Amino acid sequence: MNVLFFLAIPIVAFILASRLYARYIARVLGEDANHPTPATTINDGRDYVPTKRYVVFAHHFSAIAGAGPIIGPTMAALYGFMPAWLWVVIGGILIGAVHDFTTMFISLREKGKSIAEVARTTLGKTGFNLMISFTIMMLLLVCSSFLSATAISLTSLWPLSKLGIEGTDSILKTVTTDGVVYGRIGGIASTSVIIITLCAPFLGWLIYRKGIRTIYAYLLASTICVVSVLLGIAYPVSLQPFHWMIIISIYVLFASGTPVWVILQPRDFINVQILYGGIILMVVSLLSVGFGGVSISLPHFNLAEGANSLGMIWPMMFITIACGAISGFHSLVGGGTTCKQLRIETDARKIGFNSMLLESLLAVCVLLALGVGLSLADYKSIVWPSDPLVKSNPILGFSLAAGHLFNQGLGISISLGTIFGILLVEGFVVTTLDAAVRLNRYLFEELWVILFEKPKPFLTNYWFNSLLTVCFMFILAYSNAFSVLWPIFGAANQLLAALALITVASWLVIRGKKYFFALYPALFMLATTMTALVFLLMNYIRKDNYILLVVDLLLVMLSIGVVVLAIRIFFKKRATNDPA
Repeated sequence: MNVLFFLAIPIVAFILASRLYARYIARVLGEDANHPTPATTINDGRDYVPTKRYVVFAHHFSAIAGAGPIIGPTMAALYGFMPAWLWVVIGGILIGAVHDFTTMFISLREKGKSIAEVARTTLGKTGFNLMISFTIMMLLLVCSSFLSATAISLTSLWPLSKLGIEGTDSILKTVTTDGVVYGRIGGIASTSVIIITLCAPFLGWLIYRKGIRTIYAYLLASTICVVSVLLGIAYPVSLQPFHWMIIISIYVLFASGTPVWVILQPRDFINVQILYGGIILMVVSLLSVGFGGVSISLPHFNLAEGANSLGMIWPMMFITIACGAISGFHSLVGGGTTCKQLRIETDARKIGFNSMLLESLLAVCVLLALGVGLSLADYKSIVWPSDPLVKSNPILGFSLAAGHLFNQGLGISISLGTIFGILLVEGFVVTTLDAAVRLNRYLFEELWVILFEKPKPFLTNYWFNSLLTVCFMFILAYSNAFSVLWPIFGAANQLLAALALITVASWLVIRGKKYFFALYPALFMLATTMTALVFLLMNYIRKDNYILLVVDLLLVMLSIGVVVLAIRIFFKKRATNDPA
C-alpha cells in the first residue's frame, strides 16, 4: 500500500484529537487560564522559572522525545510494519497524550509536585513511598539504556559501498578495516553534540538575561546547529564507547545541578531545531516518494520472527515501543521540570497533549522511513544482528533508513542524509539524560526525607544526589548490553505510565470528576506491563542475570503495592460518588 495512506491517516487523526479530545479532557479537569501556576508563585530562579511557551515546548518535546520514539519503533519493526504503526497511532491519542496532559495538569494544581508526591495526596504516605521508589528505579533504567545507546552510536561506522559511494567520500572521514572502507558517521554527531553543549549557556544568557527577540533566538539556534554539523564533518571526534560513557556521565553530573536556564533549556532549544527540521524533512520526503508511487518494502506482518527475538507480540511489542505511543517518563518530565516553567495553566494542554502527538508523528515517520529506506536483510543485520559479537545499533539503522529516504524523496546524498539522521537522535539522547538525572536528583532528595527524620546535610545536597544517580547509571550501562536493557526499561517505563494514570484517576475520583479516560488506559497498560515483566523474569532466570532479576522483582512488588492502594481508594470513594 502507498506510503501516503500511512502518513495521511495519523496526521488527520492527531489534528482532530488535539482540537476535540484534548479540549474535552481540559473541561473535565477544570482548566482555567487565570489560575496561578507554580512558576509564577514560587519563581526561585533555579527550577521554578516562568518561561515563554515556545521555549518550554522546545524543552519538553526534546526531553520527552529523546531517542525513544526512534529507537523503540526501529526495534519493534521486526514484528512487521502494521502492528507497530497501529499501536503508535491509537496508543498515542487514547493513552499517551491523555497521560502527558493529565499528569502535567495535576502537577500544576499540586504546586509543581512530582507524580510521586501527588500520590501522597491520593494514595497516602505508603503510596508515595512506593511510587517514589518505583520511579527512582525506572529513571535509573532510562539513564543506563540511553547511556549505552549513546556510547554505541557515537562510534558508528558503516561501509561506504552501502551508502552508494565508491572509493572515498568527500564528506565522510573514513577508516579501512579488512579492506572495507567505512565512513565515520558517529564522529560527526560527537562533534556536533559537544559544540551545541558549549554554546548553550551563551544562548541561555541572551534569552533570560538579555531578553532577545524570539526570531533572533531561533536564528541563532539554527546557526549553531548548522555550524556544529559543518565542524563535525571536518573534525569528527573518534573515541571508544567506554570513554564516551565516562565523558557523558561526567557531563550530566554537572548539568543536572546547574540552573535550568544555563544548560537544560537553551540546549534543548538548540537541539529541537534539528528535530523540527528532521520531522519536516521526513514528512516532505514521504510525500515526495508517496506521490511517486512508493510502497512499504518491509513486511507488513512478521510476527514469527519478532516473537523469536523479542517474545510474543503482546505484550512485548507494546513495551518495546517505549515512547511514541505511551511513556511514563513523560509524567516525570511534565511534573518534574516542565510544570515548574509554565506561565499559564492552559499551556499544560498545548504543551502536554500536543507534544505527545508530535512525538507520535515522529514515530510514524520513523516507521515509514524504515519501510521505505531499508531492506529486511539490512535492517536485521544492523538492529537484530545474528552474530553475538556484533552489538545492536538501532540508531544507525534509523539513520541509514533516513538517508535513503531523503535521497529518494529530495535527492540529498545518502551520506549527508545519514549524518542528519544520526544527528536527529544523538543530541536528544544526551538531552534525555540531562533531564532524567535531574529528575532522579529531585527524587533522591525526597527519599532521604522519608527515610530519615532529620537527614544529614549531605543527603539533601544536589551534587551528592546527582553523583549517586550517575554512579548507578554507569554501573547498569557498563554491565549490560543495550539490547538487554531496553526491554526492561520499556516495561518499567510503561508500568510507570499505568501507575501515573491510576494516580490521575484517583485524583479525579476524590474530586468527584469523570475518570474513565485515565482509568481504562491504565488498566490496559497495567495488564500489558505486568505480563511483560513476568516474561522477562523467566528470561533473566534462564540467563542468570541476577542484577536485572532483582530489578524486575522489585518493580513488580512496588507496582502491586500501588495498585492495591488505588483499589481501596476507588471502592471507598465510589460508594459516595461515581461520575465515570
